[in-house]
Amino acid sequence: MTWKVNKIMNLRIPGAILLAILVAASAFGPCAFAQSDNAALEKVLTKMDDVAKDFRSLESSFVWDHYTQLVDEHEISRGEIYFKREGNQMAMAADIAGTPKKGDAAAVPPKYILYGDGEVQIYNPKIDTVNVYKPGKNREAVESFLVLGFGGRGQDLRKSYDLKYLGTEKVEGVETAKLELIPKSEKARGMFPKIVLWIDPQQGVSVQQQFFERSGDYKLAKYSEIHMNQKLPDGVFKLKTTAKTTYLSPQG
Repeated sequence: MTWKVNKIMNLRIPGAILLAILVAASAFGPCAFAQSDNAALEKVLTKMDDVAKDFRSLESSFVWDHYTQLVDEHEISRGEIYFKREGNQMAMAADIAGTPKKGDAAAVPPKYILYGDGEVQIYNPKIDTVNVYKPGKNREAVESFLVLGFGGRGQDLRKSYDLKYLGTEKVEGVETAKLELIPKSEKARGMFPKIVLWIDPQQGVSVQQQFFERSGDYKLAKYSEIHMNQKLPDGVFKLKTTAKTTYLSPQG
């Protein structure tokens, strides 16, 4: 947090008293703020823990913005995303609509993304091809990125990230808790050196996420119309392929 020094300076306070205020702030303020921030962080993580106990499913609309610094371009994806947990296994499905809205600089064509059983499948209906990715030893890291902030225990974040509470911020009218995550794993930091989550303190899930890359690129994800533990539409965890669909494994 930052002291509003300019506002204090504009007040008609005798110089000696003003100096005493600023000295006291520098001496005691950071410690008090750190304690307050730690308490706020613990509150958010505890709420996420409570939600995780009963988490079964989630459905949400999304807008994904992939910014490429080199060409100063935003690639926009819109659609629906689904999560479900069965035992210790988490599955995710995303239906990218591919219908741009006015103001979108660029839009991704329709695609379907499916994650389950340690495998990511991306179906491009335009060329009727499914790319299959098997993260292998990196499965835990990949899954942690895919489902980050959706049904996971808050305290589990401590195992993989150095956490920092950044205060509160309104996102689409919701007063959220803003958290900074720095991956502890060198491999994970190679992908995303920093991640920021905006957590809805009432629902205990993220309504916005930003993944920063070393190149200066970033991925910003916004989620709305979030429904938890309700019946999901039939067939969302099955790719809508055809009899002629080609399956490829890019990593060989």
